Amino acid sequence: MPTRRQFLRFAAGAAAAATATGLYAWRVEPNWLEIVERPLPIANLPRALSGRTLAQLSDLHVGPLVDDRYLIRSLERLGRLNPDLVALTGDLITYRSPATFDQLGEVLRALPPGRIGSVAILGNHDYGPRWRNIEVANRVVASLEGAGVTVLRNQMTTIAGLDIVGIDDLWARRVDLSVLARRDSAAPGIVLAHNPDCVDRPDWHGYRGWILAGHTHGGQCKPPFFRPPLLPVANKRYSAGEIALAGERTLYVNRGLGHHLRVRFNCRPEITLFRLTEA
Repeated sequence: MPTRRQFLRFAAGAAAAATATGLYAWRVEPNWLEIVERPLPIANLPRALSGRTLAQLSDLHVGPLVDDRYLIRSLERLGRLNPDLVALTGDLITYRSPATFDQLGEVLRALPPGRIGSVAILGNHDYGPRWRNIEVANRVVASLEGAGVTVLRNQMTTIAGLDIVGIDDLWARRVDLSVLARRDSAAPGIVLAHNPDCVDRPDWHGYRGWILAGHTHGGQCKPPFFRPPLLPVANKRYSAGEIALAGERTLYVNRGLGHHLRVRFNCRPEITLFRLTEA
């Protein structure tokens, strides 16, 4: 049996470790950006795009919860990497008042333009309270377009021979996958969809390829060797990283830059820098 002194030493050590972990999860990791570099193989990729980079940013949550200075520093760091394409996959803001749009404008001034194009989609928070405020969404779109970003709302654009399809938000009840039926299925392309649960809808019209998503923040806190206990998705497989899907599709879930609560553990904020390759 341990002595009283040994027990007190153990208790003091455990309390110190818990305090240090809590401070780390609160003060350090939420602002400790990771640039994740990985290939993005795409079938029939135009030769001119081989080796080009695509930067995915998601879930900035500009507003009262995330430090604007941290977001601006993160975007400036991305700018030093000179991405060829920039894709923002939703939840640009956490809306509280019209002042949120002033903050968004300041942050977007630091957004580096993709050398050949910048695109974005909306997430549930971009639709304001209860994900239903069209006026808020339209203000977010106006801010993005003012920063030179093309916003895709169930639409497709083609940049240098690459189809980029942007799906509107699932929780805002704005998803319409019929845009996929209007493209050549053999053409090179990617899909942007904020909420990963979109991939389980039945109407993907034979699309094969990558789907880039966000929304989950990776769960924000992830116990080692286990899935995050809290994920805002129905399919708990869709936490973070690459996930193989049926129908020759592959999902990539970005852990996001921002947060709802200022706490992250074993789940650093992320900007993904993809290098395009021929599949």
